[in-house]
Amino acid sequence: MTFRVYLVEDEANLNSLLVSYFEREGWNVASFLTGESARQAIPDRPDLWILDIMLPDIDGYQLISEIKELTPHVPVIFISARDAGLDRIIGLEKGSDDYLPKPFLPRELAIRAKKLLERVYPTTSPSQTAPAISLPPYRIDQLQRSVSTAGGKLELTAKEFELLLLFAAQPGRAFSREQILTRIWGDGYFGSDRVVDDLVRRLRKKAPALQIETIYSFGYRLAPA
Repeated sequence: MTFRVYLVEDEANLNSLLVSYFEREGWNVASFLTGESARQAIPDRPDLWILDIMLPDIDGYQLISEIKELTPHVPVIFISARDAGLDRIIGLEKGSDDYLPKPFLPRELAIRAKKLLERVYPTTSPSQTAPAISLPPYRIDQLQRSVSTAGGKLELTAKEFELLLLFAAQPGRAFSREQILTRIWGDGYFGSDRVVDDLVRRLRKKAPALQIETIYSFGYRLAPA
């Protein structure tokens, strides 16, 4: 599968260098030097956005809000030279899937992007042939990566959908925060496991009928029907 990756980075030399790395992966890459030019391309619905937070006009936070409003399932990676801890937290709250502080090795960003794309868009996976999962009042379509109810579709981010799928596949099983981190963020994630709590909070808010139980000092589970 040939992925479409959209890069927003205002430093021209770094922008050009990253594009060359991404093209080596065989991806179709479009790059932008300003937030406004990237904003005009949001309706293109690429497979992945890589956003610099500090831009000369519209910042990355505003862009991700508009991206997620139109395409909540499309993954986003933030890059930034600002306060790493604060930017990481704000980025996660706004729906980013990964964060890489500057300076970084371009190859590392390419590897992270590749792993994220493979996780979000698996080419060979049980979900390619698996039937929809019924979790009243929700219906989970694994192939279309959508969740619907009688009242319409839920607008879930990529990670929110992955967490729902993890719980729905094994109701009643307790997952530790570390297990959820590995399943949703991958082995390469470095950071606090409290991002799991934030992800669960967001899923509970969007799918209030789910009975996600907190297991004190351990993690979470979906209560069996």
